[in-house]
Amino acid sequence: MTVQFDDIAARIADPAELRAHIGTLHPLAERKVLDRLDGFCRDFIALSPFLVLASADGAGRADASPRGDAPGFVEVLDDRTLLIPDRRGNNRVDSYGNVLAAPGVGLIFMVPGIAETLRVNGRARLTRDPALLEPATVQERTPTLGLLVEVEEAFFHCGKALIRSKLWDPSSQVERSSFPSLGRIVAEQTKAIGVAEAEAGLEEGYRTRLY
Repeated sequence: MTVQFDDIAARIADPAELRAHIGTLHPLAERKVLDRLDGFCRDFIALSPFLVLASADGAGRADASPRGDAPGFVEVLDDRTLLIPDRRGNNRVDSYGNVLAAPGVGLIFMVPGIAETLRVNGRARLTRDPALLEPATVQERTPTLGLLVEVEEAFFHCGKALIRSKLWDPSSQVERSSFPSLGRIVAEQTKAIGVAEAEAGLEEGYRTRLY
């Protein structure tokens, strides 16, 4: 079903109109933005096992991709450079293709139990330098690719979104059985594989191909 609405009347089309609608920017919200990673940023990244990587291709088509591993899997090379090691996935490489076309990226780092997040914006490039990737070896597997992010902005984001969502509240977790398995979803969406085969392949991949 298509929802009908008056897009022309409701649309906000320019920055001045947006600012007038939202209101004045609080001075602290503007001043908290750094052009480098300070000690607080470094410590938060060292605690973080998960981030979301946002990118866009040359035509502006956007993508957001999860990245996760043991806390501190993202290495701070210096105050303005991060290394995100590549881990085994499905080889879509959407984010990497985007970076080749348009290097701007946005990162949101999360730490379980902490409502606040760390946002880092900058420019990224791909590297296959063994000297950089060797320290990211896990279970005797060295990544063959990494994403270097040149930091342009870094700032902490308040915890309202995570507090409202109760993301870290154990009581808000849903029963896994309340939603279909990914194997079933892939099987039914693609019509290219049986449910049992898809579920078995997914389980085997989780067990043996994380790295």
